[in-house]
Amino acid sequence: MSRQENPISHRPVVLVHGTRTSSAIWRPQAAALRAHGHPVVAVDLPGHGTRYDERFTLEGALATIDAAVRSCERPPLLVGLSLGGYASLAYAGRHGEQVAGVMLSGCSAEIKGKPVGLFRRVASRVTELLHVGGEGWHVVTDMLAALAGYSPLADLRRLTIPVRLVNGRYDPFRLDEWRYRRAVPLAQVTVVPHAGHDVNTRAPAAFTSALLDFLTDLRQSASAPAPHTA
Repeated sequence: MSRQENPISHRPVVLVHGTRTSSAIWRPQAAALRAHGHPVVAVDLPGHGTRYDERFTLEGALATIDAAVRSCERPPLLVGLSLGGYASLAYAGRHGEQVAGVMLSGCSAEIKGKPVGLFRRVASRVTELLHVGGEGWHVVTDMLAALAGYSPLADLRRLTIPVRLVNGRYDPFRLDEWRYRRAVPLAQVTVVPHAGHDVNTRAPAAFTSALLDFLTDLRQSASAPAPHTA
């Protein structure tokens, strides 16, 4: 049975970070959300933050998101950046009924195919020979292995929940933004000027504003009267 909707209560928000970061990147957004009365759950994915010693897998990421979503009293807004965006989209594609909407940032690009496979092999070799990036760099190769062959467009097309894309103008991961728009014609798209991939930290005010606007839209949709049927 799905959880009860209460339009009066504040929508919970689950925040999912990107590669080689942690839940700490969401501090400005978490503070603003809590100031507006929204419960916040910012997770650490396997291999990151408090779970640094674990190895990253997509199934582990999905289980992490699922636990956070199920801890909320009502379906939350799911917000993902970069790796967290791909994982959030994969979760919504499987469990869309568990979330009220999904906000995706820094993940508007297809990641399957030969370029990803090549980058994975290069990253793995560099990790072994040079240890570039220090300890924990293995999470990059783990991430590429986990997402190899994953098509975000397939999950986008099956979504029936509200979707918002928020990307920095100079983010190379908005290469396929136009394809995302075609996959979800009703998706709202915000392009933040003067920002790149890490848009939530490079332009925190603009990102937070887009997030709060999306929550307002969800609240208005939840409180709107149901269509009258004869």
